[in-house]
Amino acid sequence: MQDTTVSPSAALVHLRADDFDAFLARDGKPALVEFGAEWCGPCRMQAPILKELARELSGQARVAAVDVDAEPALAARYGIRSLPTLAFFKDGTLRKTLVGLAAKTTLAAELRSLA
Repeated sequence: MQDTTVSPSAALVHLRADDFDAFLARDGKPALVEFGAEWCGPCRMQAPILKELARELSGQARVAAVDVDAEPALAARYGIRSLPTLAFFKDGTLRKTLVGLAAKTTLAAELRSLA
């Protein structure tokens, strides 16, 4: 199983189907999961924003990404039809989704609202 610990120096966590549920269930902190793909231009633009957010909110929230090409079952499970889709979870439950490129301030506000 991949190490899914987010620390201040850690990069964005990349999840697979076998560690997805455990990542969401751990510690009760809100989580943001970006569903994207390597070939997706807006996803590539979103990645550095997510990395910054993961560092800045370490200890308060968790940030991860799922490659929908590598994990199509996860994409199907959440009805992902457009990329990037940004999914906000609290206590393992999907609370909100945003579709498309989003600003760091928007993502941080959404995560803080779930705290």
